[in-house]
Amino acid sequence: MSLLFIGIDPNTGDDESPTVWVDRDKQELVLQGWKPGPALEAECAAFTVPGHAVGIPDHEAVIRIPARMVPMIREACNAVERSTDR
Repeated sequence: MSLLFIGIDPNTGDDESPTVWVDRDKQELVLQGWKPGPALEAECAAFTVPGHAVGIPDHEAVIRIPARMVPMIREACNAVERSTDR
């Protein structure tokens, strides 16, 4: 895996570290965030979208990322797009 570190939540404390990376080989965003808690996770799991199964598969997770990290996520998106241009 070829991870490119993009950024970490600027308000990170000692025990919190929402982080954004790009996997350049797989052309994917890799996000670390907070667990959503049971109520929000249940709401996400119950959400219905046409053509999408209800629930969260065991190999997937719901995470929370603070809105102040949007610029980092944009930067990660740009990095992934640049890697597809090679």
